[in-house]
Amino acid sequence: MTDRQASLRENVRLLGDCLGETMSNHLGEDFLDTVENIRLLSKDGRQSGNSQALIEALEALADKDIVPVARAFNQFLNLSNIAEQYHRVHRRRTNESLGIYKNPVGNLLTRLHEKGFSAEQMEEALAQQSVELVLTAHPTEVVRRSLIRKYDNISSELEALDKDNILPLEEAKHVRRLKEIITQAWHTDEIRDQRPTPVDEAKWGFAVIEQSLWQAVPRFFRQLDEQFAKYTDKDRLSLNLAPIRFATWMGGDRDGNPNVTHDVTRQVTLLARWMAADLYIKDLSILRSEFSMTQCNGALRERVGDSSQPYREVIRQLERRLIATKEWAQASLEGKAASLEGVMFDAQELHDDLVLCYQSLIDCGMKVIANGAVLDVIRCVSTFGLTLVRLDVRQDASRHIEVLSAITRFYGLGDYAEWDEASRQAFLLAELNSKRPLLPREWTPTAEVKEVLDTFAMIAQGHRSSFGSYVISMASAPSDVLAVALLLQESGVSFKLPIVPLFETLADLDNAEPIIEQLFTTPWYKAYIDGRQEVMIGYSDSAKDAGQIAATWGQYRAQEALTALCKRHGVHLTLFHGRGGTVGRGGGPAHVAILSQPPGSVNGAIRVTEQGEMIRFKFGIPDIAVRSLELYCSAVMEATLIPAAAPKAEWRALMDEMAEEGMNQYRSIVRGHQEFVPYFRAITPEQELAKLPLGSRPARRRSDGGVESLRAIPWIFAWMQIRLMLPAWLGAESALQQSIESGNLEKLREMHKQWPFFGAYLDMLDMVLAKTEPEIAEYYEKRLVPEELRGLGRLLRKKLELVCSLVKEVKQQERLIEDNKTIRQSIDVRNPYIDPLHYLQAELLYRSRKDQDNSAVNKALMITMAGIASGMQNTG
Repeated sequence: MTDRQASLRENVRLLGDCLGETMSNHLGEDFLDTVENIRLLSKDGRQSGNSQALIEALEALADKDIVPVARAFNQFLNLSNIAEQYHRVHRRRTNESLGIYKNPVGNLLTRLHEKGFSAEQMEEALAQQSVELVLTAHPTEVVRRSLIRKYDNISSELEALDKDNILPLEEAKHVRRLKEIITQAWHTDEIRDQRPTPVDEAKWGFAVIEQSLWQAVPRFFRQLDEQFAKYTDKDRLSLNLAPIRFATWMGGDRDGNPNVTHDVTRQVTLLARWMAADLYIKDLSILRSEFSMTQCNGALRERVGDSSQPYREVIRQLERRLIATKEWAQASLEGKAASLEGVMFDAQELHDDLVLCYQSLIDCGMKVIANGAVLDVIRCVSTFGLTLVRLDVRQDASRHIEVLSAITRFYGLGDYAEWDEASRQAFLLAELNSKRPLLPREWTPTAEVKEVLDTFAMIAQGHRSSFGSYVISMASAPSDVLAVALLLQESGVSFKLPIVPLFETLADLDNAEPIIEQLFTTPWYKAYIDGRQEVMIGYSDSAKDAGQIAATWGQYRAQEALTALCKRHGVHLTLFHGRGGTVGRGGGPAHVAILSQPPGSVNGAIRVTEQGEMIRFKFGIPDIAVRSLELYCSAVMEATLIPAAAPKAEWRALMDEMAEEGMNQYRSIVRGHQEFVPYFRAITPEQELAKLPLGSRPARRRSDGGVESLRAIPWIFAWMQIRLMLPAWLGAESALQQSIESGNLEKLREMHKQWPFFGAYLDMLDMVLAKTEPEIAEYYEKRLVPEELRGLGRLLRKKLELVCSLVKEVKQQERLIEDNKTIRQSIDVRNPYIDPLHYLQAELLYRSRKDQDNSAVNKALMITMAGIASGMQNTG
């Protein structure tokens, strides 16, 4: 191990000692001895391959100790996450101090320069780049906000201790503070009493911006300025530059979530403006206190007249307007009459005034001041505007059909839902071109229909800058898009809101190109989009529908086809990737995913969802957020300027075969095996998951549905809890085996090395397989599954063993993820702390199903779910 890894071990030890002292103070030395004995038995079980002693120790726990033991291992895994996250910061700073850190943007610019790209070409690519990271509230963040704040404080204390010349008194102070925070965390219930509301989720998202991204974005720009300055004669990039922006689904995603109403969405847009105004007021207050300079250029003098403090005069005016904006938003949130006097809605006004001050400072020889704090605020304005984020609205296509059916029935025109596609399109286009209103004046629709219409009315009453796109879930026909266009028009929306079909199932992905082509050949629609089309690619439901290998290939093919289609029609395509944190939902390193997209599909623009706990892992600490932004920026620029070559025809043909075989095998088990559903529900905590108040959205689309109605997140969460990880690999074993038996092993190895798409797929499969533990899954089975269903479990574990061996054979390695020692080490270190939670969870599931009203058992069960999720570092 290197010294850098020693630093991580030291922090883990320090945090573990603090936790041990906390537990001893609360529950006594005997309890601490119990926890330590379980940890040692777990470690021995890993080394010997026999965990029977650990299982017996857990079964022998007194009832009073079950919850605190579960909490002990849960807390340790959370503290390990903090130490590991901070270690990424420590490692970067160490590398920077040694001069060996490779900035992703700088590294790319060097390669581009060597390939003959001019500074102007590189700068133009950055100027035209449009990356939008969409923060979503999918229920995968298992850690409460109150604990997240404590964990952030722990990270800050680790940073304070990370000094070579720290004095003993100072070190003691920070260690004492660490003990205090960890004790607070231990005495805080890690399980919420109730589910968060959609507004709570939005506030959590805004808090990430306030506490981390607001500092990270200016630092990211300073890195960009520094890297580009090596190739241009400028010391900074354009002040209008905004290569990365942020949007959100928090408070706007109503697909299957009855808690997201039009009023909730309105509140969130107002909260976003309130938060943005508040952040700018704080920054401007600091600027005003510092900007006492009196010399200014003619433009600023003309603006402020004979004021003796020209900069403060402009800043003071901006402060007053932003205070008025904040007060307007607050009054609107409280339902009070709100004055619009002085309210600022256009971020360009704020930007222009700050640039006026900036340019004056440059002209008057105060370049050092200009390139300080005021430049940072300008960068925030360019990135966050006055809305902090743009809010997407998402709704299921069936809800729009329901509205139109209600309208056509009211007018005696029949039932829109029963019409064929041609009839629907004819009706929609006639109404879009009609000059008379469609919505009836005297009409009492159902509550469901009224809510959909109220949402469109809310958009019409809002401001364009508050909204991103209107996303249509389960889009499957051109009429689904035209229906939204009509409802927007009839509700009085005066701006052209992008309408984004989300293609989720494999069949819909395959039909994406003909659906969009039909829309492009419709003159009304072609005029509406004005040369720009956004399409969302669904990862979660396509994988749940067809298996991971078929879904991954289906997503690639759909993107290829859409890219070619838009090129033929002269339309700029933005692909919106609905990725999750796990491999089963399209997760994995973002830069790898972007570089593995079909050639030409990125083209300077991309939207990507950042979901649940991944928001905290990628953006929760400013240093790590800067790194994440650098990776996104460089990957999109590289995919745009030097895209990968198109795959060989023989590679495509082989992928077609493997996808077909994988899909058939996956569906034969998940859909075709008569014992699959009862086995799934017996072995996993799928049904108990509903008790865990993760997010505002229900776990199922329908309360009476089976596995097909289960959302992709709990579907994957349930398999992850028992370490079988089935959604990420099932079907791949048959696909790879068939291909290898057909003599394609060398071709698969060539594809892995030379085709970024297949390389990324196989590496992600390798990583997720390294997290599987068939012995643990088998224990769940023995404890929870009736004997008559266990044959399926043996079959699944046999398939898992097969896919592991095939991946190692293709990648020519002895052990899974042999080529990624960092992840391998992380898994190995965590396993002895996760194992007790697995065995305990299986026992608790057994007891809970015997006695569903046992509150202690149910609470401990929820803690094990949260702990396993923390240890695995992803949930759904």
